[in-house]
Amino acid sequence: MAILGLQGIRGGVGTTSITAALAWSLQLLGESVLVVDACPDNLLRLSFNVDFVHQQGWARAVLDGQDWRDAGMRYTSQLDLLPFGRLTNSEWENLHLLHEPLSQLTAILQTLKTQHHYQWVLIDIPHGVSPLVRQVVEQCDHLFTVIKPDTNCHIRLHQQLLPAGAHILLNDLRIGSQLQDDLWQVWLQSQRRILPTLIHRDEAMAESQASKQPLGEYRADSLAAEEILTLANWCLLHCTQPADASGEPGQ
Repeated sequence: MAILGLQGIRGGVGTTSITAALAWSLQLLGESVLVVDACPDNLLRLSFNVDFVHQQGWARAVLDGQDWRDAGMRYTSQLDLLPFGRLTNSEWENLHLLHEPLSQLTAILQTLKTQHHYQWVLIDIPHGVSPLVRQVVEQCDHLFTVIKPDTNCHIRLHQQLLPAGAHILLNDLRIGSQLQDDLWQVWLQSQRRILPTLIHRDEAMAESQASKQPLGEYRADSLAAEEILTLANWCLLHCTQPADASGEPGQ
């Protein structure tokens, strides 16, 4: 089993949508997948047709003293979802005090590793640095740092420490943008861990969110869906074994 974490270099780069789309593509390839929301925003569920008022999730279960397994949801025969769960206003205001109970996600991931029920566990990791983020990253066999081709992300690549061994995934490249193409060419020369597969801007990505479906389910013939399917095939070739000490995928 491989645990793959996806984390945006900042908010708003499309990490949650990519996580849902990649999970869908992997199950299309015959892989069994569990997708886990580690973000307190609790938005990943909305890509899998979960009702907005649904409050259950692994974190909600932990905070309420219930079994996190009861929060799991079946989407297809090959794809399951474990939402974060809805926090109360008071919990949001005191999120920094919830480190100890939320750290149980580490034990959850370790349990999943020992059970070998899934071939893949994909985790939507919040951007930034926090005790929860650090613990989740430590449990991941592989990491994708999601970026957009803009000046903000360019600056962050040079001043923000990325997790060790993380691969860089470019999302939302606009065809015809000279600036974005220039940034892409610079990154190809300067960022040795940038992935060969990128995702172009595609209206189908936004539409899939509005339709509460993973991209590949909503528009399998869209450019971005085809690119994420290519990314899924790359994962099968390079991420089925934990990375070695240098951060390179095992062979």
